[in-house]
Amino acid sequence: MLSKWLHEFLLTGEIDTFMQVLAQEAALADSLRAKVFDITPYNVAQVIQERSHLLKSVFPAFSQFCETNLQMPTQTMLEVLWDLWLPLAIKIASSRQKLGRAFIQGILGGQGTGKTTMSQILSLILHELGYFTLSLSLDDLYKTYSDRLALKQQDPRLIWRGPPGTHDIDLGLILFDQILQGNSPVTVPRFDKSAYSGAGDRTIPEIIIDVDIVLFEGWFVGVLPIDTQVFATAPSPINTDNDRAFARDMNEQLQNYLPLWLHLDSLIMLYPTDYRCSLEWRKQAEKKMITAGKSGMNDAEIEEFVNYFWRALHPELFIQPLLTSPTVDFVIEVDTDHSFGAIYSYRLDS
Repeated sequence: MLSKWLHEFLLTGEIDTFMQVLAQEAALADSLRAKVFDITPYNVAQVIQERSHLLKSVFPAFSQFCETNLQMPTQTMLEVLWDLWLPLAIKIASSRQKLGRAFIQGILGGQGTGKTTMSQILSLILHELGYFTLSLSLDDLYKTYSDRLALKQQDPRLIWRGPPGTHDIDLGLILFDQILQGNSPVTVPRFDKSAYSGAGDRTIPEIIIDVDIVLFEGWFVGVLPIDTQVFATAPSPINTDNDRAFARDMNEQLQNYLPLWLHLDSLIMLYPTDYRCSLEWRKQAEKKMITAGKSGMNDAEIEEFVNYFWRALHPELFIQPLLTSPTVDFVIEVDTDHSFGAIYSYRLDS
């Protein structure tokens, strides 16, 4: 019914009374989601009207994005746009307006959770709302190729880029401080993953003017150090004494990232209902790359790769506790088929 109403609205630009009532009821039906997006019986009519106008104005650019970047029909993503991305963008814009300075939105999500796509679509909607958005990945803060080579010589366990300790934290702190001080333009670091046969290196930085909102995403953005005693009975693949030592060292490295996390005004968590899905999602992504004629890892290599990151920051130990952490503003569950599920906030319920 919702999909039908959205299509009719986009065709006619009008909302009849019956459909208006249905849209209001749908917006209030999920009380947890309604609370996250500040929807009440008193403001729901206004919320639907404002969201409808925004849908109409953003739809052409969104449709082009779906066809070009997602390579799927716009209709498939329309309900996600209505139920999640539009209200989320409105919430971020409202927070930016209340704050009166640049707003830094953290997005925590593992492999395949859709954090990059979410950042791109939020940027598109926020632009329509009149805000200039900077999309920044934790990857953009990697140390240089030469610095990571030296780091690997010091600690041969750092096989791949990505774990705590492989980033230039000061680079991020300087950027955030400049943005929050209202400096313009700012120099934004960028990272080329294809350099040095996939090892990656810094590339030409981007010069950005007048940043209103920063969308800062990454696989452990906002993740906090934990009690080291839990590593004594850690889940697989943290199985050996060497594994436990590595996990403890990565946990200690997280301390260095806390000043960066303190710059976040808000933190969204994209949470897979089963973290092991990331392994299957990675296999699917690699197979698509191979089918397209690009190089990719086989299943055994993918398992070794994913297990490496689970040894560094295991989701059961580092991600699950954040579900009830006051540092996370709200959680968006990601189902096994990549679709978005429940949206809720411990902070609002506590």
